[in-house]
Amino acid sequence: MCGILAILDIDPRRSNHGELRRQALAMARKLRHRGPDWSGIRSDEHAILAHERLSIVDVEHGAQPLEDALTGCLLTVNGEIYNHRELRAGLRERHEFQTASDCEVILYLYQEEPPKRFLNRMNGIFAFVLYDPRNGDWLIARDPIGVVPLYLGWDRNENLYAASELKALAGHCERIQEFPAGCFMRGSEREKGFQVYYEPAWAQPGFVPDQPRDPEALRKALQDAVHRQLMCDVPYGLLISGGVDSSIIAAIAARYRENRVEEEDKGPSWWPRIHSFAVGLKDAPDLAPARLVAGHIGAIHHEIHFTVQEGLDALSDVIYHLETFDITTIRASTPMFLMMRKIRAMGIKMVLSGEGADEIFGGYLYFHKAPSGAALHEETVRKLSKLHLYDCLRANKSAAAWSVEARVPFLDREFLDLAMSIDPALKIPRNAPRPIEKHLLREAFQGWLPDEVLWRQKEQFSDGVGYGWINTLKAHAETEITDGMMRGAGERFPVKTPLTKEAYLYRQLFESHFPMATAVNCVPFEASVACSTPAALAWDPSFKDRADPSGRAVAGVHSSAY
Repeated sequence: MCGILAILDIDPRRSNHGELRRQALAMARKLRHRGPDWSGIRSDEHAILAHERLSIVDVEHGAQPLEDALTGCLLTVNGEIYNHRELRAGLRERHEFQTASDCEVILYLYQEEPPKRFLNRMNGIFAFVLYDPRNGDWLIARDPIGVVPLYLGWDRNENLYAASELKALAGHCERIQEFPAGCFMRGSEREKGFQVYYEPAWAQPGFVPDQPRDPEALRKALQDAVHRQLMCDVPYGLLISGGVDSSIIAAIAARYRENRVEEEDKGPSWWPRIHSFAVGLKDAPDLAPARLVAGHIGAIHHEIHFTVQEGLDALSDVIYHLETFDITTIRASTPMFLMMRKIRAMGIKMVLSGEGADEIFGGYLYFHKAPSGAALHEETVRKLSKLHLYDCLRANKSAAAWSVEARVPFLDREFLDLAMSIDPALKIPRNAPRPIEKHLLREAFQGWLPDEVLWRQKEQFSDGVGYGWINTLKAHAETEITDGMMRGAGERFPVKTPLTKEAYLYRQLFESHFPMATAVNCVPFEASVACSTPAALAWDPSFKDRADPSGRAVAGVHSSAY
């Protein structure tokens, strides 16, 4: 993942351009962990665009900001456009491409089509700022699900800032907010604010899908998504947690290891040896299944152990890089953060991960309690709409902290459209031939994995790395946060007041890094059991007394419920 930084709407009468350019360089430097391979900056008196590059595609020539040679339009992008070759084919006759970068198509799509139309043609993960010097107009957009982070800020001169992470804006902006997923904003239409471009039928209020199960179609759609996302000019790896989601992604990727996607599979892969990675405390529940999957698909497997003390020592760094105080995210991000450091040390720059399957197929253990198919579908839509605040944030920023890009095939928009059109009653675990979550997905990949992994019960990542991890975090918070501190929590943190000592500890660390008052608005804060949204707490009377994000909180479902 790259880092982007832009300053727009600059009024030369109120701002010194030289000083603002130096400031932009300093702000972009805070994002260099996201893109250590090259730095670029372009500007005029009304706009400054900066880029910190992680070279994944067109390593030699894809430096940014990119420029349209005819119009002078500038573009800074963090992302991957997986269908860029198809888009490029329709643009090549009318535009002069300067690079083989997958992102360059955005410059020319902007010239030919309204934003809502061309953004819906792109299959990828992205956040970008495009500046048009001909009229001072600009366009900012973020991918449909929000896999790639993006924040906006305004300084006291009302200059507009866009950045990949909060930390770049800290100390410079009076107001900060997250840029919403699936939206765009245009300078010439600023009175409209954020404009939604991603409006799938399955997400419309009251809509309940009715398509029957089709294992073959589901399998093919996911295979196509993985194949698209293997677009890569650098060594890549596979994250295998030991659960069914990441294991299926790994099994699919292994079947494409021999050929190069960027050459339409006609040439040999540059990196035919596949490396896989798993992390956990010694003897963690996830490690043995991960080893089994790696052996099954023929991957060179790397098992990364961490100690509880190493995890505790990393908490402050994790919160700085993740920019959150959400309990679930921090519990799961810490092992992932430590693993990504080891992955980067081996020269891996891109990994495939399994985020998104639980939200699509009702995979969390609380979905066993779903009262109806309609209720399950409404909850999956809610979960997907919030994914940019949780699992997408965790995957992206844990990896980007160490200059690694995480890709998530389950959130491919074409796969999403198919999977979210299935009758949700079929997704309720108790309605399956085997009463287990994500039965449709498991059924579609029967024979691709050992049965003991394919039909293994859902284990949330923060649990699967070792039950001792969460237990120790709670115990650590008990020693760090006194009862008196908790009694004064409402005074210390009047907004989004922490309800437990663990939450207080994380909030305290967050504010040590991000003391500005508006930063807290970018962090989610809601009641949950086993990663549910607040609405799903009504599904079972016991949920109100078990407001804990761990899957073990679902009594009678998880085999190790507490």
